[in-house]
Amino acid sequence: MEFSVGQVIQMKKKHPCGCDRWKVLRVGADFRLQCQGCGRLVMMPRRQVEKGVKKVLDNPGRPQ
Repeated sequence: MEFSVGQVIQMKKKHPCGCDRWKVLRVGADFRLQCQGCGRLVMMPRRQVEKGVKKVLDNPGRPQ
């Protein structure tokens, strides 16, 4: 699965604040994600992100 900075993704599990939407801030072996509900920043391993993604909601890198 291809990810790029600026994408908004929906995860299978919700953050404790109740939101399941995350903005991708860093891509690599680890991902830096920002919760769209409360603004919390988290680092997650690539494997965990790829396994937990439900769908890509916004992809600014691709023309529409």
